[in-house]
Amino acid sequence: MRMSKRENLILRRHFVLALLVLLISFAVATAATFAWYIYTINAHTTSVHMAAGAGASLQISNALDGTYGSSADLGSTAQGRLDEDFVGKLNPVSTDRIQNGFQKVAGYTNGKENQPMLVANLFKPAKDSDYYATSLFLRTNGESAKVYISGISFEDSSESKPISTAIRVGLVVPSTKEEYVFAISDQSNPEKLYNTATGTEGFVLDSTKTDGTTIPFTPYTAKNFCLYDRETNTASLQTDSVAICTVSGDGSNGYGAPVQVDIYIWLEGCDEDCRDNLINETLKNIAISFAGV
Repeated sequence: MRMSKRENLILRRHFVLALLVLLISFAVATAATFAWYIYTINAHTTSVHMAAGAGASLQISNALDGTYGSSADLGSTAQGRLDEDFVGKLNPVSTDRIQNGFQKVAGYTNGKENQPMLVANLFKPAKDSDYYATSLFLRTNGESAKVYISGISFEDSSESKPISTAIRVGLVVPSTKEEYVFAISDQSNPEKLYNTATGTEGFVLDSTKTDGTTIPFTPYTAKNFCLYDRETNTASLQTDSVAICTVSGDGSNGYGAPVQVDIYIWLEGCDEDCRDNLINETLKNIAISFAGV
């Protein structure tokens, strides 16, 4: 039976309406694909320059047999996993333990109640180029001293869209297998929202699993630094100061064996601050300072 012109027109309108709904749904879904895709879908590169300073009798170098002094630019001469693998893009990755490796998103699913429209639920191993990694070496000619971070300074490309809110700095001491993860900012992204299928705010990927399991993780902050007075060249401890490693001289006013510290900088994809409003932003530079106490 042939349809009338009126029925045909109504059918066409329904078809167009359905098509518009489909396109709108696709647009919304695309817009909701945030967080873990920061930088991944964007050719934007970030220039991460690092310098580390050390006070008192503590010296630092970016190579075991390199030049030691009060500061060092952490460049591609570093040992360990050479940072020449890092090409300038910080792709979102996650881990609860650096030495177990990082993972990044490989797929999404529909969010449930109180979740974004799309949430990350499939993951795969991260590449070396997804994050920054290098090594530094610390030594002293004084008595045995514990080494603390005395400060982490940085500069965001945008104050209103601070990518630093989702940046982590990790330190691994190969000789002891100890590691320390710091959140470098106490600010929050105005558009923060947790974006992983499991877990909630403060959860990161469980590095022992590959199924997207998340676990609670609390990084260190500035309250775990020591206090360093540049004018008097003295350091003191806070209540919650956390020592990174121990260095000592050779007993005859000479410098003792250097201690290696591996440095990692990454964009924590599970962080609720890791949102799509940061997609064009960068961490312009970062500096890490150490002091011996």
